[in-house]
Amino acid sequence: MKEIEMSIPIGRDLTDGEMLSAAARALGVAPGKVSRCKVLRRSIDARNDIVYRYRIAAYVSGEECPEYRLEEYRDVSSAEPVIIIGAGPAGLFAALKLLMRGFRPVILERGKDVHGRKPDMAALSVSGKVDPDSNYCFGEGGAGAFSDGKLYTRSSKRGDIREVLHQLVLFGADPEILVDAHPHIGSDRLPLIVENIRNCIVSHGGEYHFGTKVTDIERNTDGSISVRTASVSGAPAAGRGSCQDSGAEHEDIFRARRVILATGHSARDIYGLFDGKGWALEAKGFALGVRVEHPQSLINRIQYHGRYQPFMPTAEYSFVTQVKDRGVFSFCMCPGGILVPSATSDGEVVLNGMSNSARNSRWANAGVVVSVEPGDMPQYGRYGALSLMQFQKDVEQSMFRFSGSLKAPAQRMMDFCRGVESRDLPATSYRPGAVAAPLHELLPEHVSQRLRLAFPETGNRKLKGYYTNDALLLGVESRTSSPVRIPRDPETLEYVSLPGLYPCGEGAGYAGGIVSSALDGINCAARLAAALAE
Repeated sequence: MKEIEMSIPIGRDLTDGEMLSAAARALGVAPGKVSRCKVLRRSIDARNDIVYRYRIAAYVSGEECPEYRLEEYRDVSSAEPVIIIGAGPAGLFAALKLLMRGFRPVILERGKDVHGRKPDMAALSVSGKVDPDSNYCFGEGGAGAFSDGKLYTRSSKRGDIREVLHQLVLFGADPEILVDAHPHIGSDRLPLIVENIRNCIVSHGGEYHFGTKVTDIERNTDGSISVRTASVSGAPAAGRGSCQDSGAEHEDIFRARRVILATGHSARDIYGLFDGKGWALEAKGFALGVRVEHPQSLINRIQYHGRYQPFMPTAEYSFVTQVKDRGVFSFCMCPGGILVPSATSDGEVVLNGMSNSARNSRWANAGVVVSVEPGDMPQYGRYGALSLMQFQKDVEQSMFRFSGSLKAPAQRMMDFCRGVESRDLPATSYRPGAVAAPLHELLPEHVSQRLRLAFPETGNRKLKGYYTNDALLLGVESRTSSPVRIPRDPETLEYVSLPGLYPCGEGAGYAGGIVSSALDGINCAARLAAALAE
């Protein structure tokens, strides 16, 4: 086998004949001796001519071309149950791994199924009504189900990324995610994929309990763990499961020897529960800033150097810089996307971005955020491990107090950097709307200062034309990752305060994004299954 690289003008497909000829030349053999060509990776290069760059594995006759194969899902109808709290990427991929290893996943989700979430999200955007259990963060699929479905993690340190990508393809994603350098699925396609995952889990004997909010977790004298839950109003009632008992009215208790906690980065009630019990928690650095919205046509012009054509993929961007010893970087860039309200409680303004698979809106948006470390906020020290969570909450609530609604405080980019309020605002994709505000004053000073230096630098040195008053900044982008870590044993992955409980994914502080969360779920499930099999 030999890896070769090829460049093809953007706008046309790479043909089998072209691959075969290039492979034969690289291997020094006749075309008839080439047995297989396999595309490993595809990326866009717009530095000179705008081309697709392909990395291809070429095989000669007699060489084996290994194919990736997933483990088979088993029938676990009668198998030992494992409770999974949360149906986001970490929880779902943990459940799939348990099917492979012969254990029965019992998924507890406070929100609704992925389709049932949509009316609540519509109400959030139109009327400003926040359902604290069904929104852009809570519900089947988690925050990732309605945020473009970016699958950018390519690091192999966390595990075999192919296990995540191949399963997504199995459940309906475009096979191109297996080779694209910046794969994404699209918020319009993700709900069906999430539903297909559920159908697979249930058909193999797993259980789902929607509208089931965890209120307490306890260790029993026999070493098992009890998870107390309350029924959430408006969600389907939980069906009776084999590891479930009735407690008080509207309360159920689930019991199992092992529990995976995959509640996501916005489950503040779980952090409060653990803190109230005196269990171990750690303040964890996160990032906070604004959502930046440009006309997509401008980003296309910048990234394609004025040569953009409608048949070309919608342009993306990313950057990272250091300002006064803190990282300032773009986050969750949504080309051809829209802005959505991600509040999980009344009285807060939180923004996120999403894109459909076509990425065809007239706006581009991205979070541009500043790293915040526990030592940056000494005035919050009295909150202990929850110090940065309280800081995050206070900033979100300050945005709401200014606007008096889910309307986002907003300012043109150059006005923000100059410290003057905008007289008017450009159109925005954010449906609740925007209100002119002095974001340079509303944001914490150490965040505002660094952003005001980073935007001109980025526009002058990295993305020519990015620094413009046609760009709109909206506050606040604050749910970049969890501000709390739930510490676990590095070998067993069990919670240091409760053996048998496996903190997992973004909510536990060990992931950031769909793929890394899924991999962490897989790792926790595999470690758990090995422990139960001993």
